Amino acid sequence: MKNKYQDLIEQTFDFPQEEFSVENGELSYRGIDMNALIEKYGTPFRFTYLPVIGKQIERCRNWFHSSMKKQDYKGKYEYCYCTKSSHFNFVLEECTKHKTNIETSSAFDIDILIALHKKGKLDKDTYVLCNGYKTEVYIKKIKELLELGFTKVIPVIDNFQEFDILDEQIDQELEIGIRIASEEDPKFEFYTSRLGIGYKDVVSFYNWKLKDHKKFKLSMLHFFVNTGIRDNAYYWNELHKFVSVYENLIKNDADITYLNVGGGFPVKNTLAFDFDYEYLVDEIIGQIKMSADHVDARHPDIFTEFGSFTVAEAGGMVYTILDQKKQNDREKWNMINSSFMTTLPDAWAISKRFIMLPINRWNEKYERVFLGGLTCDSDDYYNSEQHTNAIYLPVYNKKEPMHVGFFNCGAYQESISGYGGIKHCLIPSPKHILLSHDENGKLVDELFAPQQTSEEMLKILGY
Repeated sequence: MKNKYQDLIEQTFDFPQEEFSVENGELSYRGIDMNALIEKYGTPFRFTYLPVIGKQIERCRNWFHSSMKKQDYKGKYEYCYCTKSSHFNFVLEECTKHKTNIETSSAFDIDILIALHKKGKLDKDTYVLCNGYKTEVYIKKIKELLELGFTKVIPVIDNFQEFDILDEQIDQELEIGIRIASEEDPKFEFYTSRLGIGYKDVVSFYNWKLKDHKKFKLSMLHFFVNTGIRDNAYYWNELHKFVSVYENLIKNDADITYLNVGGGFPVKNTLAFDFDYEYLVDEIIGQIKMSADHVDARHPDIFTEFGSFTVAEAGGMVYTILDQKKQNDREKWNMINSSFMTTLPDAWAISKRFIMLPINRWNEKYERVFLGGLTCDSDDYYNSEQHTNAIYLPVYNKKEPMHVGFFNCGAYQESISGYGGIKHCLIPSPKHILLSHDENGKLVDELFAPQQTSEEMLKILGY
């Protein structure tokens, strides 16, 4: 009878997979012995496997370059990394190794870029797309970047007022963009994005403020879909409206040379994940080409801004099950040695799901459980796995500790939860491990940050 945990997974999914395999009842992640890391560092810990970042960047470039060649598209493709997904130095440096461009969303992002440049990690000819609502401080930072000699800084106008501030603060010639305020998914609580300028106002704004401007040239049109790039009627409808505005700008003599196709690619969040990225890229390239040909314009260079897609699949969290609480005849709570609210905050806040797998004991029987965190908050739990709306794990055994891993959760976690700050119920930030390879292909692991101490938290609190 097949009643082991490994049997359950192999019967439910196509397994093993590129990232995951099992040997002697223990999980291997991308060829890395996770139990060896647990023995060396203890749990809980967060990890970032740096080679995945470069792999994601090159995968995406290959999709776009292949599609452009196939469709005889004359424009170029430019990959941008969104700093807001993870601001850590090791992430940005890995991105710059692969010559990505950068998208910023706040004034302090510019300070990061200046720091990278001073370390020789960021070239002045890198495209820097300055998105988001721009305060005067943000615009002053953009000016500082220009004065350092960065040649491809493109502020993307979010509202009418910030254009006037840009005009007052910046004296040199400058390419700028306009962000379109897309209509939100019908499931949202509001109709139109709060970010950007409405579809119907873009052309009139161009004619009013930008046409024949002495310093500024409108070169980029940008739109962003909050739900990300998906093969559904909502996304294609927004893309159609986007290229329609592009055509109208061309007809009004705007020299639009870049189209910024916003909205991120989806990230693998289940072992059953099946997403046809190549098809989506082909459709996007095809629609933009058709639109440019329709108005007899050169094929614009296409920019994408991928944050989660770049970094999410490089990251994970590992916990140990401390105990099992049986609250009634059906509910078994496996308690982790950390908190979901503080280490995977978007699982708590927006019910985001990740790939969850045990690290050990795959050759044992399984049971249905709930996972609970250490805080005193009733919302600190994880309760539905992607394939059955339930969690199954090897049967709890107090004499044989079980470890569980959450994978592909490398984006946003520490910026949302507040890295190095105060956590709910003072549950400490876990240690963070960086994983990479040396020149001989041997795994290199290093401790980026130890687990937060009580002394550090007391100091923040003024004790």
